[in-house]
Order: sequence, then structure tokens, then C-alpha cells
Amino acid sequence: MEHSKLFTAVGNKELTFKNRVFMAPMTRGRSKDQVANDLTATYYAQRASAGLIFTEGTQISAQAVGWTNTPGIYTPEQIAGWKKVTRAVHEAGGLIIAQLWHTGRASHPDFHGGQLPVAPSAVPFNSQAFTPEGVKPSVTPRELTIDEIKATIADYEKAAQAAKDAGFDGVEVHGANGYLPAQFLEDGPNKRTDEYGGTVEKRARFLLESTDAAIKVFGPERVSVRLSPRIPYNDMGDSNLEETYMFAVDALEKKKVGILHFMEPAALPEGLKLLAPEARKRFSGLLVLNVGYDQKSAEGALQSGLADAITFGTLFIANPDLPERFRQNAPLAAADTATYYSGSENGYTDYPPLA
Repeated sequence: MEHSKLFTAVGNKELTFKNRVFMAPMTRGRSKDQVANDLTATYYAQRASAGLIFTEGTQISAQAVGWTNTPGIYTPEQIAGWKKVTRAVHEAGGLIIAQLWHTGRASHPDFHGGQLPVAPSAVPFNSQAFTPEGVKPSVTPRELTIDEIKATIADYEKAAQAAKDAGFDGVEVHGANGYLPAQFLEDGPNKRTDEYGGTVEKRARFLLESTDAAIKVFGPERVSVRLSPRIPYNDMGDSNLEETYMFAVDALEKKKVGILHFMEPAALPEGLKLLAPEARKRFSGLLVLNVGYDQKSAEGALQSGLADAITFGTLFIANPDLPERFRQNAPLAAADTATYYSGSENGYTDYPPLA
């Protein structure tokens, strides 16, 4: 494509990305025993032509687990598994960031020996958990104590250090999709009246302290934070969504975070205001947009200055060489939804590149 921005480099003082076609984090359910393996390494290396790869959500502790066959990054075995992945991606010329994940109330007692999952507050909600025994209804979580909150922040720092030890190029704090940092941020799930609840400043504290933990290990420019103000995962809700999320954006700007990974569809239903343009005004780092973009809409967002890069999820599943397909305007393969979580190479590493 003539004068395309998708294929131009972008970066900051620490990282340079060879193109702006980034790979989004996607749960794929291939990590038996919660350890990234040789198959994981093959999968990510196949997609190393992306300007940047964000890994699937990677749990920071045993308490953070909330989805079956997902990888962690808190044991020596898990770090060793991820070392294989980062080595394979780097040898293929790619860059890869680990997404640090705590599911909070979106977990289930099946993952915790019958114990309740944790959350800012014991608020019942309507969602589902993907357990080893299949999909089950969510349960009312238990409220974290202050001491447990502090320990969880420490878990983010340990996980960031583990990611550094495993050879990752940076980390992303998963503050999206109704997981623990978002549960603290939004006033629907957070009914606390202490220093982690009430005002937006207090509700944002957990997200910002988790980000500080990552910055302590990697420095600000190798840290990404993912937010999803309008993606209705896990029965979330906030009484003043724009104020809440723009407060978070302003606070991340003050910390000089390298990447803001902002989930918002390119077009919203009538009457809903896009928040990405406001985030763009407030955030001077790399703004990466995600959700439902194709090559044309991605190019438009880059050309207008709304975004610095775009992450693609589903398209990268079936098109491991997606940047080259975009470059050649080649046909795109369709992903087989039945094999998203098959547990094997089927629908994972068996999609061929262009001939």
C-alpha cells in the first residue's frame, strides 16, 4: 500500500518496533500445568513479524489463576518455559511483552481448592468462569484485606522480575476486561470505603501501584497498561466512565508509561462517545488501539494520528504472517473458532504462511 503507515517503524527511547501491526493478547488454553511449552514457542515465533507481540494473559500468582490451561510467571518452571518462547521470538526477529494477569473475582473456587476468588468487594455479579470442569457460573467473591492488597502488588513486582529473567522486552499490566485492576477502578464492583475505594483517586490506586511495581523492574518505557472502558466483560460498570478512565490515563501519563493499550471499537453505537480521541490528547506515549480493526480502519487511525499502532487478535490466529499479507493485499485466512481452545496444535500452530 502506497504511503502506508502500518509498515513504518515506531518506538520510544527504549524500544523500536519495525511496523505498527501489533499482535493482541489472546487466551489460547495450550499451557498444560500452567507452563509455556515448545508449542507456545512455535506459535509466538511464527508471528514474530508483528511489530510487537503481547502474550496471552499470564497469571502473576496462584491466586491470580482464573482460566484453565493458561500460563503463569511465578515459578522456576514457568520462567524456564517462557525463556524458550522469548528466545524463539528474538531469533525470529521479533519483540515480545508479557501481559501480567490477575483475574480477581472472574476466577472460580475450582482453581483454589474450593476457596472463594478475591476482589475489591464481595459484590455478586453475572458472568461465567472457564474451569477445568467446563464453563460454570461465577460466584460472589470475598473482599481482599489491605495486607492482601499489598501482597498482591508485591506479586506484580515479582512477576515483572520473572518476566525480565525470562527475557521479555517489557510487561503489560492487564487493567482491562473486568479483571482485578479494573475491578478496583470501576465503582460497580468496588464498594470499599478505605484507601482503595470511594473516590476515583482511591479506586485507581490499585491499578497505579501495580503499574509502579512493573516500572520498578523495567522502567516506564518498557511498560504497557491495557484499559477497556467500553468492553462489557465480566459484568462491570461505573457511574462516570469517562471521568474514571481519563483520570487513569492522566495518571499513567504522569508516570511516563511507554504504551497505553486502549480497547475500544473503531465505531460505537449511536449516543456513545469514543474515548480514544480524548485519551490521545492526554497521553504522550505510544497509544495502541484494539478491537475490530481491519487493514483499512487501522490505516485510517494511524493516518489521522489517533493511534501509533493497532493490535490485531483474531486475524493473527489464522494469519501468522499478517503484516506481509497486509503488505501484499493478500487473501486472509479465517480462524476456526472450534479450535480456539483445543489444547493441541490444531488451530494453533498449523495455519500456514503465504506460499
